[in-house]
Amino acid sequence: MQMYATSRAQPDLQPIDRRPAQDWGELNVLGVARAFGRDQEIYAEGDKVDGLFKVASGAVRIVRLLRDGRRQVLDFYVPGDIFGVELGDVRGAAAEALVDTTLIVVRGSALAADPATGGRLTRCALRCLQRSQAHLVTLGRRTAAEKVARFLIDLADRTGGADDLALPMSRQDIADFLGLTIETVSRTFSQLQAQGLIAVAGCRAVVLRRRAALAAMCE
Repeated sequence: MQMYATSRAQPDLQPIDRRPAQDWGELNVLGVARAFGRDQEIYAEGDKVDGLFKVASGAVRIVRLLRDGRRQVLDFYVPGDIFGVELGDVRGAAAEALVDTTLIVVRGSALAADPATGGRLTRCALRCLQRSQAHLVTLGRRTAAEKVARFLIDLADRTGGADDLALPMSRQDIADFLGLTIETVSRTFSQLQAQGLIAVAGCRAVVLRRRAALAAMCE
């Protein structure tokens, strides 16, 4: 069984588990740095699986296109995250750079030479499953305001915990991740700002002004 894919997984609203990055510190030695421009494809859905990736800088989105052309964003990856683990031999979704991004690319042959690889890949897969289960709850049972609030808190936790966020993704990316329309996402940002929970500066800068209140919305 081949397993090269996603990293982070976390209980609902718990601080992000950064252990995958620590577990895979040697990727900086085993892999090769490669730069990708904004919106550049890293791999396509259906490509053969051959290795995994660590985000050194920038950000990545994982995307699947439906038959009717609609897009679902499955996840986002930020510096320190590992992605590219798959249960099969082909990619189940595409990976794209959100902004100018540098990745550490590690081929399967390099991973196969490490005797500890199997256990680490299993842990990555389990974290991925846990994170996916939490996201299913968000998609199916939360209001638009709760979805956006949880998204912002999760991103803040994963990028160092600061209340000042520079969003690498667009409003459309967020909408496609949360199962909302872009109009609903924009309106929800405005509502949260009017309530004094966040401050928005343009499309890509957000300050979490009342973080505890945002978290309470998602309980």
